[in-house]
Amino acid sequence: MNIVILGSGNAATHFGQAFQLLGHQIVQIYSKTKANADALAFALQCPGIDDLSQLLRNADLYLIAVSDQAIPRLVETMTQDINGIVVHCSGATDMAILNRFRNYGVIYPPQSLSKNKIVDFSLIPFCVEGSDTSIANSLLQLARTFSSRSILCNSQQRLAIHLSSVMVNNFSNILYQFAYELLEEHNLSFDLVRPIILETAEKVQNHVPITVQTGPAIRGDEATQQKHLKFISNKPDLQQIYQLLSHQITKRK
Repeated sequence: MNIVILGSGNAATHFGQAFQLLGHQIVQIYSKTKANADALAFALQCPGIDDLSQLLRNADLYLIAVSDQAIPRLVETMTQDINGIVVHCSGATDMAILNRFRNYGVIYPPQSLSKNKIVDFSLIPFCVEGSDTSIANSLLQLARTFSSRSILCNSQQRLAIHLSSVMVNNFSNILYQFAYELLEEHNLSFDLVRPIILETAEKVQNHVPITVQTGPAIRGDEATQQKHLKFISNKPDLQQIYQLLSHQITKRK
């Protein structure tokens, strides 16, 4: 396929590299900042542009890989005179935002992407949606060249996947930061809890999370919970989080 990528950040970089590895041709990179367009274009050996009037009209696929906030403005500015399939890769953006184009869809990877970290796309279950059955099946076939675990889902299902990803990734990470700060405050290394982080992550690969829940809340150990709350009495935000999460665990006993 001949592919145009609109964006020059983390997702654009990883998708561009992955497409090339599969033998596809990246024919153009667009970014509102010319230097960014040129940097990714140089890496992928294609032209870079910062003016949408120069957008190629005859590519097979147009991948929008910009921030969620930037998608509406970009879509409004793009010409409708495009022969290929226009897709975005956002988890929280409804597919209908692309309905000004003839053929459109979504290829969303529920994964945190960073330019400097290699990502194995074969391990990611891409979530695919299309403007009609034919487009959906074409995009699913494309996604499955990345990963055999790719699935069809609608915009509501994709939003549920995105929200779940935020909970298990972003929310868990801020809890790691709370733990880091608490340990640092008492001259202790975060290395002390890294093994238990890995153990928990490994357990949920093969179990329903609540079935491997441990800790004072699931045991009904009120004394230990009160001791913890007293220990962080100078941190009301952390106390509130502790109590809320403990209550949710207790409800599921």
